[in-house]
Amino acid sequence: MDQQPLPLEGITVVAVEQAVAAPFATRQLADLGARVIKVERIDGGDFARGYDTAARGLASHFVWCNRGKESLALDLKDPRGLAVVRRLIADADVFVQNLAHGAAARLGLDAATLCAAHPALVAVDISGYGGSGPYADKRAYDMLVQCEAGLVSVTGTPEQPVKAGVPAADIAAAMYAFSGVLAALVRRGTTGRGGPVEVSMLEALAEWLGHPLHHTMHGGEAPARTGLAHAVIAPYDAYTTADGGRVLLSVQNDREWCRLAEQVVRRPELGTDPAYATNAARVANRERTDELVAGALGRLDADEALARLEKAGIACARLRDLHELAEHPQLAARERWREVGSPVGPLRALLPPITLPGGEEARMGEVPALGQHTEALLRAVGMTDDEIAALRRDGVAA
Repeated sequence: MDQQPLPLEGITVVAVEQAVAAPFATRQLADLGARVIKVERIDGGDFARGYDTAARGLASHFVWCNRGKESLALDLKDPRGLAVVRRLIADADVFVQNLAHGAAARLGLDAATLCAAHPALVAVDISGYGGSGPYADKRAYDMLVQCEAGLVSVTGTPEQPVKAGVPAADIAAAMYAFSGVLAALVRRGTTGRGGPVEVSMLEALAEWLGHPLHHTMHGGEAPARTGLAHAVIAPYDAYTTADGGRVLLSVQNDREWCRLAEQVVRRPELGTDPAYATNAARVANRERTDELVAGALGRLDADEALARLEKAGIACARLRDLHELAEHPQLAARERWREVGSPVGPLRALLPPITLPGGEEARMGEVPALGQHTEALLRAVGMTDDEIAALRRDGVAA
């Protein structure tokens, strides 16, 4: 049986994007076969290119979010640069932008304007707080939105709230933009019309706060910050093993507690002891419950602890660092690693988590250098050698 093509083969995306939210959204589209044309500033490009030099001289954020794209470096404040983008949009299926509030509208690149001119176009506006309301003009960076959305208030220890270790607001907005594009393309397939898609970082992350938000609105109290422990289940925490490892386990019901008590803690009487027999009792008696589990696991090395927990049917995990994630045996066994090209040579990258059995593998194209595709794209919109030379001479294209 022939393999099916990638689902977005033949779809063209133009993106005026920066940082993480829009680039991560359009990278998902590129991985699934879309052609993504990334429009960047001529003076340094997407500012995420300068965040760090950790990826063999390239910025780790940029490598992560921008593989498989064509880079076009233009000055959009010059009418000639803007005209090039307009020509590309006229032939595109999707346009995505996450410029500062009002900037796209001033250029005529907001979703409402573009969709009025191109009824079949799907045009995405990604913003920090939405296009209206008192926060519309407020600067929105990931950690700031994590704070506004309440994520920081429920993350950390009782003494110290902390931000998430990944750009959660950016990622949330990116994935809703990605799914919004797919939904709009499906609708276009039945109606022939595209339309605007709006996503805000605050609203995306507020949706992800659903459990603690509903717990607070309907229950009256916010869940406590409990570090690695679960706020309402015990034992559900990380425990140090004899070799210095840390093993996390989760007891979801009282039957599992009985097995843990008998096979791991080696004190079967705790299974029926009123102080521990129910989850409510274990939570009320959390300190002593944790001491019992910690004492048992602290006599075993990590491998022994995990083996004993698995044998007892207790959900468990090893607390890994990022070096260990990069060598995770499950990722290796499932052959999830590939190499992508870049200006500094091949770089390791994970296959995207959407797997389409029976179809072509995700297209993990090269990470582009700034302006790598400028000349080819200018020629594609009909520019002559002299016109291209003039744009370069005048600093409109790079």
